Amino acid sequence: MATVENSTEIRYLTPMSADVKKKKYCRFKKSGIKYIDYKDAEFLKKFLNEQGKVLPRRLTGTSLKFQRKVAQAVKRARHLALLPYVTDLMK
Repeated sequence: MATVENSTEIRYLTPMSADVKKKKYCRFKKSGIKYIDYKDAEFLKKFLNEQGKVLPRRLTGTSLKFQRKVAQAVKRARHLALLPYVTDLMK
């Protein structure tokens, strides 16, 4: 005769996934970067979304000190027309 399984056991169709979030870090502190060059538009595009807005710290993981420097560099690059102020699809 087959053994009777415990009916209180919960079974799922797909295994439960535990969301493992990556630890955010400041790439400037990790790399030892002290100066953010406003003339390097390709690097600054990593901190902009599709509309050309600066991404917040909670998404990029950048520290407050370097977030301010990134924002200042983006403003300078926009002023020199290296980056657009507003765009539809940047990336």
